[in-house]
Amino acid sequence: MAIAVRNLTKLYGNEKAVDNISFDVKTGEILGFLGPNGAGKTTTMKIVTCYLPPNAGTVEVEGYSIADHSFEVRSKIGYLPELNPLYLDMNVLEYLEYSAQLFGIKNSLLRERMHEMVEVCGLGNVRHKDIGELSKGYRQRVGLAQAMIHDPQVLILDEPTSGLDPNQIVEIRNLIKKLGRAKTVVLSTHILSEVQATCDRVIIINKGHIVADGTPDQLQQNFRGAEMVSLELKANVTNAMTEIFPKLKAMPLVDSVEYGGQDGEMHRFTVHTAKGNDVREQLFQKAVDEHWTLLEMSRKTTSLEEVFHELTMGEGKK
Repeated sequence: MAIAVRNLTKLYGNEKAVDNISFDVKTGEILGFLGPNGAGKTTTMKIVTCYLPPNAGTVEVEGYSIADHSFEVRSKIGYLPELNPLYLDMNVLEYLEYSAQLFGIKNSLLRERMHEMVEVCGLGNVRHKDIGELSKGYRQRVGLAQAMIHDPQVLILDEPTSGLDPNQIVEIRNLIKKLGRAKTVVLSTHILSEVQATCDRVIIINKGHIVADGTPDQLQQNFRGAEMVSLELKANVTNAMTEIFPKLKAMPLVDSVEYGGQDGEMHRFTVHTAKGNDVREQLFQKAVDEHWTLLEMSRKTTSLEEVFHELTMGEGKK
């Protein structure tokens, strides 16, 4: 197990930023750690990386306790904070050399690690430029390079795509996925589409409590409401409301049907069923039996954004 968190609690005065949470992160896993502002995710990450002490609970990284072996823990973690701290008057190579020396990397290994980070993070074209001259995207790449310069087993990335444009986000996403093949990655972000595209598993924290833990597909499945299937049918009928609508409504498991209008012989419907009832196969067979041409059929799925909103904004959620 790369990270083991048990009964972790952190207080700021009388406010519980993190309230008795426990979770594990497996070796080689990319974990999305999500929550609204003030939920406790950054506090948790700072505790795991030994920047903050907890009030209660334990954390182990690669088998080492943050309380008893913080030096060993720090050596095994690469950390990119939300506010990427860089020395803007250094050029990229100078900064990477400085970062490597902080971890005790010397001589030929230092040059080897610098060269590898320049290649992995795509910094070849800017390696001699001052960091202050770089775009936000390249600065994030430099931050990732310093987080990985000592070849840590675990990467903790807090909002790594914050403030980037869409092209830069795709570049950083691809880099994180590449890193995830060899590293354990804990990734915090507000961009939920990034989580869906990048992460193997998701933990959602709200008001200091873990409110969900599972793969993106599992969370969408667990929090899905009534099923909805959109249909586009081509049928030579005089009146769709009397010739198609009742036949769809009478199908087993169908709760309700909405008519979405027509365009010539093309008719649109939305079919509603109870959660867990997938009627697409029956709808296809019905279209065949009735000699309707099925132009399109799509099942509406609950988005990760909807799950996040339900868990962090719904009544009674912590």
